[in-house]
Amino acid sequence: MVATSGSLTAIVAGLSAWAYAATASQTGATTNHGAPPQAVFVNPRAFNVLGNNGAFRESATDTFFNPTNTSPPFFQVFHEDFLKILGPRATIRAVAANPTFAFAHEAPVWVPGTDEVFFSSNDGGALGMSDIDHNNQVSKISLREVAAAISASGADAAPVNVTVTKIDLPDTVQMTNGGTGPFFGQLVLANSGRGPLPPSIALVNPLPPHNTTVLLDNFFGRQFNSLNDVKIHPGTNKLFFTDVTYGFLNHFRPLPLLPNQVYRFDPTTGSVRVVADGFDRCNGIAFSPDGKTAFITDTGANAGFLGNNQTEPATIYAFDVDPKSDAFSNRRVFAYVDTGIADGIQLDAEGNVYAGCGDGVQVWNSEGTLLGKFFLETVSANLVFAGNGRLVIMAETAIFFANIAAKANKLSFP
Repeated sequence: MVATSGSLTAIVAGLSAWAYAATASQTGATTNHGAPPQAVFVNPRAFNVLGNNGAFRESATDTFFNPTNTSPPFFQVFHEDFLKILGPRATIRAVAANPTFAFAHEAPVWVPGTDEVFFSSNDGGALGMSDIDHNNQVSKISLREVAAAISASGADAAPVNVTVTKIDLPDTVQMTNGGTGPFFGQLVLANSGRGPLPPSIALVNPLPPHNTTVLLDNFFGRQFNSLNDVKIHPGTNKLFFTDVTYGFLNHFRPLPLLPNQVYRFDPTTGSVRVVADGFDRCNGIAFSPDGKTAFITDTGANAGFLGNNQTEPATIYAFDVDPKSDAFSNRRVFAYVDTGIADGIQLDAEGNVYAGCGDGVQVWNSEGTLLGKFFLETVSANLVFAGNGRLVIMAETAIFFANIAAKANKLSFP
């Protein structure tokens, strides 16, 4: 979660693109015959020095870094290795949109058997149509319908608008914000709770009538604050999830009872424990393909009704995962984002890290070097690979679909 306050100005009115009043050579924009048509190259050395009268940005939430002033969506390339991720025929387009409803916020889960992507609407934020009195919505789209619509459009990157189907779930599922899997064929949903109704980890059958089983809804009798994101650890099938105070900060949960922390839950034994703390506001979670490294986003710069503070974290941290205790150790900064905050996070099969940010999806290599962006000029809170070469991006009032070369990291277990 986190697409609130100033960060959602982009959804309502569109943010102003920050650009130099300069030529392509001055901004470092170049072309490459091996690159996809929607790729724009920006040489970092071209903006290392802006000078005394330079057009400096003063806000990470109200302006974008778009020195070429290119119209979105496009691929913003900072490093040539981003081209390996994209491939020469990459495309990106909107495939579903509703400008009056933030239906595509977080919890994206791809189900291979039906080739559908499930996701949730914004919970408690702008255009989410949810609050302390109203639950948010879980929906799905068919990627088969997406493929058919793209084929019928007759244009390489023309937007299409496929059917968004609402999923009816029981009252035990409140304010869904995180999702992963499938896990033994089931969706794993992290739910923030609403009012006195508890946050929970739940399994949901992706097939009608969507039978639901709650696995966990408390920490030794105390309700969690508002669960945010969840992932299955490769090799152990244990569930790791983040708990943070955004339910309270977005006016749909009571005063917090616990610190902002990361937990491990073992569905086999029922054991639950804290594996990492010390965050401002822990948010997204992901693992490297081998499961040895965990990534946690800290979105402290966004504080719900308290507003934005860009001197607080907008940071991705990396940790070692202890093979015996499951605890996270050796905390280090992996990346700090330039626009908005890093929210939901995923990896590809090569260990590159993707995060939903204030301007779209940003991508780093395993060393933390920014390679490029799926530049949308609007907030993205999460994304998911739908098998190899297909990236589905949540963008609040729209869903974007990118055909690329990168292969997916495994999220479905066992």
